[in-house]
Amino acid sequence: MKKNIKTIFCLVSVISIFNTKVFAQSKTNIPLYKNSKMPVESRIKDLLSRMTVEEKVGQISMPLGWPMYSKSGDNVEVSETFKKSLREEYTGMLWATLRADPWTKKTLVTGLNPELAAKATNAIQKYAVENTRLGIPILLSEECPHGHMAIGTTVFPTSIGQGSTFNPELIKKMATVIAEETRLQGGHVGYGPVLDLAREPRWSRVEETYGEDHVLNSRMGEAMVQGFQGNNLKSGVNVVATLKHFAAYGAPEGGHNGGSINVGLRSLNQFYLPPFKASVKAGALSVMTAYNSIDGIPCSSNEFLLNDLLRKEWNFKGFVVSDLNSISGLKANHHIADNAAEAAALSINAGLDADLSGIGYGKALRDAIKAGKVSIKTLDTAVSRVLRIKFNMGLFENPYVNPETAKLKVRDTQKIALARQVARESIILLKNQHQTLPLSKTLKNIAVIGPNADNIYNQIGDYTAPQQEENIVTVLKGIKNKLSAETKINYVKGCGIRDTSSGNIDEAVSIAKKSDAVVIVLGGSSARDFKTEYIETGAAKIKTADKALSDMESGEGYDRSTLDLLGDQLKLLKAVVKTGKPVVLVLIKGRPLNLNWASENVPAIIDAWYPGQEGGNAIADVIFGDYNPAGRLPISVPKSVGQLPVYYNARFPEKHDYLEIDAKPLYSFGYGLSYTTFDYQNLKIEYKADKPIVNVSFDLKNSGSFDGEEVVQLYLKSKTSSVVLPSKQLKQFRRIFLKAGEQKTLNFILNKDDLEIYNNKMKWVVEPGTYQLMVSSSSDNIRLEGQFVINKNSFSVEN
Repeated sequence: MKKNIKTIFCLVSVISIFNTKVFAQSKTNIPLYKNSKMPVESRIKDLLSRMTVEEKVGQISMPLGWPMYSKSGDNVEVSETFKKSLREEYTGMLWATLRADPWTKKTLVTGLNPELAAKATNAIQKYAVENTRLGIPILLSEECPHGHMAIGTTVFPTSIGQGSTFNPELIKKMATVIAEETRLQGGHVGYGPVLDLAREPRWSRVEETYGEDHVLNSRMGEAMVQGFQGNNLKSGVNVVATLKHFAAYGAPEGGHNGGSINVGLRSLNQFYLPPFKASVKAGALSVMTAYNSIDGIPCSSNEFLLNDLLRKEWNFKGFVVSDLNSISGLKANHHIADNAAEAAALSINAGLDADLSGIGYGKALRDAIKAGKVSIKTLDTAVSRVLRIKFNMGLFENPYVNPETAKLKVRDTQKIALARQVARESIILLKNQHQTLPLSKTLKNIAVIGPNADNIYNQIGDYTAPQQEENIVTVLKGIKNKLSAETKINYVKGCGIRDTSSGNIDEAVSIAKKSDAVVIVLGGSSARDFKTEYIETGAAKIKTADKALSDMESGEGYDRSTLDLLGDQLKLLKAVVKTGKPVVLVLIKGRPLNLNWASENVPAIIDAWYPGQEGGNAIADVIFGDYNPAGRLPISVPKSVGQLPVYYNARFPEKHDYLEIDAKPLYSFGYGLSYTTFDYQNLKIEYKADKPIVNVSFDLKNSGSFDGEEVVQLYLKSKTSSVVLPSKQLKQFRRIFLKAGEQKTLNFILNKDDLEIYNNKMKWVVEPGTYQLMVSSSSDNIRLEGQFVINKNSFSVEN
């Protein structure tokens, strides 16, 4: 009897606890997963337990977002396409909902301004929460490499220009602005930074990278992640950073976008992966796979990259997303899958969580699960990684944004000023013979010539939305803003970027002869137009037989076989230089171009890459001396495509000359001039074995007559090592402002991360030996050098 009483008591207790939980839940009418006071992991587990397979698959399928709203005047609501997607596919994520460009067919008329964008995302969230069984909010991902790719946002220089600043703190400020503008309009995930090493300038996407060096890329990647994500994803102004493209995407064979990469495991670890590793350590919560394969394994089904390295070794805590259609590409492009279900299984089993396309998973993944090719456990793991972001961003509690705030704070005056500052710091002075620059503001006549002198879309690069003309300051407009009405400014386009059928070179020469100085603006363009065709991934489709050529010669899909100035640009330049007038060549472009003739014959050359919306003002600031340029090349400029690859940190043995030319680039990584001069003195190197660290100090003096900035670069090479290393490798850098005549003592600390290599045992170690330290103003201009010795076991090595 006592035993029965005890059993009854236990049953009553269990029932009481159960009833209490049920009562508490029914009283508030809130399921556990919607209770914000519960731990996130408990909420994920509860929500997963309630979901069907179809609902789970929908959570990790991300269709294109721009068809998901309908606009009529100032009214915006969800579209029938979205309702169908939610009803049939249980969609949980969208990509590029607010994107506008010729590919999406969203214009200034059919697209959304910031206020309407906020209303559109609110409508999407409201419909998803109120019209689905579980009320799960939508995770919205947006393109954000140099500004949110939406109408009315701030447009910064493209990433190659950002890399030229050598100023991570400035880039962090920029990323903070991009994140705020994205989040205020309802976006949650920002695609960027792009961390590919650009070791192939023929490749179409060089402009999207920070250049050829992994240390520079690492510091820029960390800055972007910190600026995007901040310290609180529930802040309402931060977004999740997505690292692109994992991995080794930027050096394809022949420069073909998405082509195969031939790289060994050691090179992969020593050069291509460190920017991703550093950015993951900085807290990045999303990674995008690359289109390419590495040693025969596509990145979107590479278990070593996605599970072994990213999660187990680097302790990555976020989710992995495919690039657009890269899961389907396992069948269509790489030919390693027989059908869509097999491609889906290969990807998710390798650790790829979310499908950017809506067709890579979806039905294909459901079929793979039914066939037993994917386990429910694997599916739950992927879904939980996406849900974790939604919970940690507070989307279940508040999925909405304030349209009025978006209207007021997107692209305000402070953000525009920052765009100008990033543009100024990105500008590189390549040549300044006889102090041609800065030009005097008192000149009576100035000729402004060239296809990029007054073209807003050629100035802002790929991944940019349509712009209101008054928002973009071209070079011509910047010069007009800078000078008084007393200066006569004459403008002639002269020629197109590629088109040779409608040039007016004679007219350009005529105004040059009448002027006191000439500013000629040449280069390239990533400007998409509505005539261009695009493949399913959004890359442009080249048409070589077009009679009326667009300017586009760079940007995704526009790989090149030469690096020459196209069309009649060189012809125009030669004709203008022949007038004998002082000529300033300004380059606006997305990749290194052949500057051999210009380097020999043009007195002043400025490289501005794609400088963004304030580029014209920034360039005018430099030309007329209101800003002393200090940008540095983040990628080497070759003399010929026959030299490629020509990156500065190639491994030993050092390259020998060719029959026709030497092996050196025209301009090396880290190169850039100033209107002032800097002296380096008193190098001191102190190796502290007990720390263990290497202290480096030296004096830097502005010995010229202009205030200005110097970009100090520390390079290292070891006398001997267990594996073949580069002849020199950048380790640290710093951008320093000094007034004319000012001197400062600079201090640097080299630690284990700066000194370790991936050795012959495939381990990260600091090897004993003699090291040569080079303090430089560019990779080929050593100003101070010294040595230090590391004895055996001085550094503790942990793998």
